[in-house]
Amino acid sequence: MSAAKEPSRQTLVTSDIGAIASVIRGGGVVAYPTEAVFGLGCRPSDATACERVLALKNRVADKGLIVITDDLSRIAYWLEPVPSELQARAEATWPGPHTWLWPARASCPPWLRGAHTQLAVRVTAHPGVRALCAASGSALVSTSANLSGEPPCRESSCVQSAFDGQIDAILDLRCAGADAPSTIRDIRTGAWIRGGPEITRNPNRPAADRQ
Repeated sequence: MSAAKEPSRQTLVTSDIGAIASVIRGGGVVAYPTEAVFGLGCRPSDATACERVLALKNRVADKGLIVITDDLSRIAYWLEPVPSELQARAEATWPGPHTWLWPARASCPPWLRGAHTQLAVRVTAHPGVRALCAASGSALVSTSANLSGEPPCRESSCVQSAFDGQIDAILDLRCAGADAPSTIRDIRTGAWIRGGPEITRNPNRPAADRQ
């Protein structure tokens, strides 16, 4: 994927979720806060917008992209069924900063799963992003809002500095305060790809469910 810089464009910076949703529906690339850091995203079904995200990040397409949503039903048609106990294991961590590698159907776009047979999915707990998914009627691509090799942004001002005029809009809300980006785990094997059990407790669940 070429790292050529996108033509400069006016970047909308606003806390108006409806305005950001309109940009997403129109095929735009936006930045938004998540549990820990700002992410770059767009409609996952939009190949052109996803290619822009990869180019802006200077990210290799084979790595694939995380897809986040307020409700798994928005992307269920891209996911292979898994045994109920495995689905329950993932759902026990949601909503929250926990990404699962889920077997993907053949219909899942290659720009999302990259060179893999799985799609990285997460049901976010961030109220602003949940509202953005609902308002746009879509899940969102999610990759940290920083150039490859640079620290991720935790404030909208950082995103403006990194992608000044190169993205269409920034949702100017705060991140939820998590210390680290989402954990990543394989739903079939339970293997930890990023993070570990010591930082994957869901604070929204009773203590008995955190064991």
